[in-house]
Amino acid sequence: MSLRRTEPPDDARLLQGTLDLLVLKTLSRNGVMHGYDIARFIQKISRDVLRVEEGSLYPALHRLELEDLVVSEWGHAASGRRAKYYRLRSAGRRRLDAKEGRWRRMVDAIELILTPSEDTP
Repeated sequence: MSLRRTEPPDDARLLQGTLDLLVLKTLSRNGVMHGYDIARFIQKISRDVLRVEEGSLYPALHRLELEDLVVSEWGHAASGRRAKYYRLRSAGRRRLDAKEGRWRRMVDAIELILTPSEDTP
């Protein structure tokens, strides 16, 4: 995954492997979207911290489609140009639930390490 970040490049390495989670979550929140809107939503909701490059997004969408997690169909964007629209399948929702659960456990574990407590050795 290649995320263009406004932060130093070292931060982007931490996010390796999260693009599928971000795309699946975006589609679960917004329904049917085309790729450009998915990328814009991730950038906006992350307050411009995460910027998904086209070179990473479209291969990820294609991979998710091959795994039957999303389905696509051609339509027209507001600009009038043809665009491929994606929506989450039920298998994608199940994968999202699993990935989100693992991600939250990881975040909780990291928080335990970063936040000292009285019972920390």
